[in-house]
Amino acid sequence: MTGPLRPEFHEGQVLAAADLAATVSYARAAAVRHARLSHDWGIADGLTLTTENRTDPTTSARYVEVSVQAGLAVDGTGREIVVPAPVVLSEADFEAVNGADRPTHEPYPVFLTAADRAQPATGPASCAGSAGPTRVEESYQILFRRLGDERLVADQQPPAVNAAPGDPPVQWLVLLGFVQWTGGHFAAVFPKARGVGPRYAGVRADTVSARSGELSLRTGPAPAEGKPALVLSGSDAPTLVYGLYKGTGEVDPLLTVESNGNLTIAGSFSGRISAGNVLATSGSATDGVLLPLPAGVTPEEVADGRVSLHVYVTPRIPPSATGLAVASEATVDGDRRVRCRLRTFTPGSAIEEVPGAVDFLVLATVAANGGGRS
Repeated sequence: MTGPLRPEFHEGQVLAAADLAATVSYARAAAVRHARLSHDWGIADGLTLTTENRTDPTTSARYVEVSVQAGLAVDGTGREIVVPAPVVLSEADFEAVNGADRPTHEPYPVFLTAADRAQPATGPASCAGSAGPTRVEESYQILFRRLGDERLVADQQPPAVNAAPGDPPVQWLVLLGFVQWTGGHFAAVFPKARGVGPRYAGVRADTVSARSGELSLRTGPAPAEGKPALVLSGSDAPTLVYGLYKGTGEVDPLLTVESNGNLTIAGSFSGRISAGNVLATSGSATDGVLLPLPAGVTPEEVADGRVSLHVYVTPRIPPSATGLAVASEATVDGDRRVRCRLRTFTPGSAIEEVPGAVDFLVLATVAANGGGRS
């Protein structure tokens, strides 16, 4: 199997149509290989489904006119599909495919695919009398399909590494969204249905570098207030910041990692205890109080034995200048509730028993073999 063929020319060569076509094919094939192998296929820009409210002049029923907005998609063969201007979806085309279905509120998938359209020859005819087209419009076609056909998108297989662009009649389906059909008209549009939505173009890279010294990762094309962002800064004080955009377009830090490893968080920290580690919490508690669990440990983990608790309590004996106090009880029950009673002795008075307090230490551990009760 040979690799890509690059046209070469020399002085005095008679150029046939195939020679000139090869120059176009070579560049086009290189472009689609780059798009197919260095990127993930999908919608690159625009192509959203939008609606305009309308009224049926015959029945006075309300419905919506659905349009596909201008945009660009790259299909799985590496071919660009350009929609240069908004286009209104044809109700007649929808009825031709799905008009015989029983009434349903289930949304139907709408697809975009590439389409070639030969253009009439321009200029004088050749000496050989050929009048074939001299231009081909790389156009598009909007397709309606049956309920559930959105699953076909995941079944499409990419071509071989050295394959040419996917020219029609090869169809690569790009899902745009879903439409609802009621009473002979479109009723609504949906971006997702039955767990499937449009696929968007991506990039395949092991290294992403920023020339400005700051690299941002966000969930939308432009900063939007309240949306998350991850910012890696390589300035004089390198930092990694996760936060939310403010109305000014700046990021309000929620988590910051400095170049020296210092970690600053705006909220609380919790995590899952791993095998061999110990989490602890301590403090003071009075009789009847439920002891807290260390941060990152849940009651469910304790209940099913994944985490073992070790609880230590020491009664707090209050100082007294006139009498004596001793702990008659200082324990913790199975619900982690403190039981502490103090007996006080005062000369000339009866012995009294009163609620007391303890200092506690709670240790949570997971054994190296996965844990268990202890």
